[in-house]
Amino acid sequence: MLFPGFPGVATAVGLFALIWLIIYLKSKGTLIVFDPGGKHGEFGKRLLPMYLDITKFVLGLAAGSIVLLVGSLNLNQSNGRSLRPFASPLFLVAMSIIYGVLFMILLALNYEYHLHHPNDPRSYTRFQYTRNQSLGFGALVCFCISYMWLIAAATT
Repeated sequence: MLFPGFPGVATAVGLFALIWLIIYLKSKGTLIVFDPGGKHGEFGKRLLPMYLDITKFVLGLAAGSIVLLVGSLNLNQSNGRSLRPFASPLFLVAMSIIYGVLFMILLALNYEYHLHHPNDPRSYTRFQYTRNQSLGFGALVCFCISYMWLIAAATT
């Protein structure tokens, strides 16, 4: 093992690759459009704020989890517990934050480009669609699995 949190990082990267593969295979042959119903600008009015709010909520929970767990274990050194058993789930939480931030940035950038180039068929490609979907769902899945892992590590 390279470092104590390596299994968490490997899990996060593996989950991201698996999610991307599933989404890529499911989207094969489908037309990728940003705006629902073909109404230009509709995604930005209805869906973009909702996606960003959900992501911000998950990121807030993830960041708070890291701060609370690390802080509580460091303040309570008398119990003799180290952070080593929590390294992998903490890295998984951190990767969920990274995926979430990348999701928000790339989704906003792709949508901005789409708004400025509405007639360009390359304004939102299948690659961008699958990458954005993978980052969003990867952040959520990593967050959920990290919490299960944290519970297992805390109770053993």
